Amino acid sequence: MTDQRDTDGDQVIEVDQTDSRSAWPFIAAAVVAAVVVVAIVLGGLLSPAEKNVTEADRIAAAVRNYADARGRSDITPPPGVACDGFDEGKSSLAPQLGGIETGKSVEITKIENPMVNGNRAKATVTTKVDGKETPATWNLTRSGDRWLICG
Repeated sequence: MTDQRDTDGDQVIEVDQTDSRSAWPFIAAAVVAAVVVVAIVLGGLLSPAEKNVTEADRIAAAVRNYADARGRSDITPPPGVACDGFDEGKSSLAPQLGGIETGKSVEITKIENPMVNGNRAKATVTTKVDGKETPATWNLTRSGDRWLICG
């Protein structure tokens, strides 16, 4: 029989290696991660963000598109932002712009109380032209899936 001893006088430490380790915790974590990824992907496919846009958001976008196009275009009304037969001279911006003159910057400062009634809508829009803010009621009409300015 041989006795094993360290020459420095330290005792030999025996390591018990009879533990059996399991891969189950790692497999469970991988399954949970896969389920979360699948849920996120399905959520994006079944409820895309563009379906979460409200009518108020669409009205606000139509108002901002009109104001932006009105300030940049020499054509009155700019294409794609107003109803057919829209009269710029009777628009709520005409008093601020001094008629149908183009080229003046129109800033939308507030859009309040958007009300939808079928394919028609109204909103109180505050515009700023040459530093002067003016509120007015804007009329809109639905054309397909978008709103157009009609007065």
